[in-house]
Amino acid sequence: MEPAATPPRQRALLALVFAGGAASLGAEIAAARLLAPYFGASTIIWANTIGVVLVALSVGYWLGGRFADRHPNERALRLTVLAAAGLLALVPLVAGPFLALAVDAFDSIDAGAFVGSLLGVLLLVAVPVLLLGAISPWAIRLAVRSVEGAGEVAGRLYALSTIGSLAGVFVSALVTIPLLGTQRTFIAFAAVLALAAAATGLPRRALLAPAAIAALLALPPGVTKPAEDSGERVIHETESQYQYIRVLEDERGERALELNEGQAVHSVYRPGTVLTEGVWDGYSVLPFARLERPPRRMAMLGNAAGTVSRAYARFFPQTRVDGVEIDGKVSDAGRRFFAMDNPRLRTFDQDARPFLRRSRARYDLIGIDAYRQPYIPFYLATREFFALARERLAPGGAVMVNVGHPEGQEGLEKVLTATMRAAFPHVARYPIEEENTLLIASEADLSGARLAGARDFLPTELHPTLDEAVAGFGAPLRGGDVYTDDRAPVEWLIDTSIVSYAAGER
Repeated sequence: MEPAATPPRQRALLALVFAGGAASLGAEIAAARLLAPYFGASTIIWANTIGVVLVALSVGYWLGGRFADRHPNERALRLTVLAAAGLLALVPLVAGPFLALAVDAFDSIDAGAFVGSLLGVLLLVAVPVLLLGAISPWAIRLAVRSVEGAGEVAGRLYALSTIGSLAGVFVSALVTIPLLGTQRTFIAFAAVLALAAAATGLPRRALLAPAAIAALLALPPGVTKPAEDSGERVIHETESQYQYIRVLEDERGERALELNEGQAVHSVYRPGTVLTEGVWDGYSVLPFARLERPPRRMAMLGNAAGTVSRAYARFFPQTRVDGVEIDGKVSDAGRRFFAMDNPRLRTFDQDARPFLRRSRARYDLIGIDAYRQPYIPFYLATREFFALARERLAPGGAVMVNVGHPEGQEGLEKVLTATMRAAFPHVARYPIEEENTLLIASEADLSGARLAGARDFLPTELHPTLDEAVAGFGAPLRGGDVYTDDRAPVEWLIDTSIVSYAAGER
């Protein structure tokens, strides 16, 4: 048996194990963020990322044990870790072109996000994570003094590796990604890993490796995902602890807010008008199927960059608007690029349901448009949530929900309709776009005639929008389960709809 390392060398070995655990899980969180602008942040993408990381670590454990028996020396282990650090630092530098090609290639054969993201994770992070998995068994082989103490040594090192993994998760999610971005998160973890490998047991020139990797932090991230339309350009992009954010502008000066993969537009700005020819316009007219005057106070849950509140500033300037947006950086983008300057708007950087639970306000209208594409948060789609919304309404008030869905797929709308009907006696629908339906619910009656009568007091500019709403207003769809806080398989339902749509089922 090889002689055990001296106490200073043991501490260096422990530092290496800790750094390897931190880098492996930090890379997992950062990899999911790396994929989000191209494939989204759905449960499918997370499943692929977690699955590939777990498989790579498992193979790494096995290979690490074999390498340790064949090369029971610290130098070989540290060189392997340096190689892993180098590969990890390269991931964000090569990811952009590769993922852009992957999106184009898999879109052309209709393989979609599942296959594209799976291949992306495999080719980008599987090898460095595999090498990181080899650290713990290799370190155990070097640290064991005797067979009698092998169990204690193994337990201590695997515990330390797990603690490092926890540190990697929280540091990447709460510190480096929001403050440094995804590219520099990869590089920072790689630099720390390389430093832990080169600090002892290798010639001094090995310290050039962490220095070279750290120098990559000076590289500007650039545009994460270029605009696809030649008539558009990216005028702003950033990352928050929640998502990747970018703003596009076309040659007419129109702007669009995209989050993550950009399959949906979350806010629109058009110079010279507050109308968008999109789902946001419905919030200015559909409430009058219940209301006989503009709302005194409304809450917009999922305010994004303030498209709805901008329209209210023009058409209903006396309405107080509470705009609730979980991501403060999205609200910042609204102020900078989307003229989100309604003087009656008050923004809250909070999650929608906790905000509503704590609020003591009474609203004439509660609008809901909170999507982390392609999912509506499950806790905003349950009987208990709509019961809470009913409690926060003023007498005769209404709740409106934007239901986003693949074209022709009615599963989510039916479920939300059934769930809203469990809390409200009156529900109606307005299929405003092929991929968006507005649902409105109230304890009081909803009337198409009342909606048509709003023409008498609405601004002339809104009349065409009102006429379209009157023509589309109708009874809700039947069928669908009532979702509860205990059982609300929203992700499963939407994933099934996406698969059905991709398979050509309408």
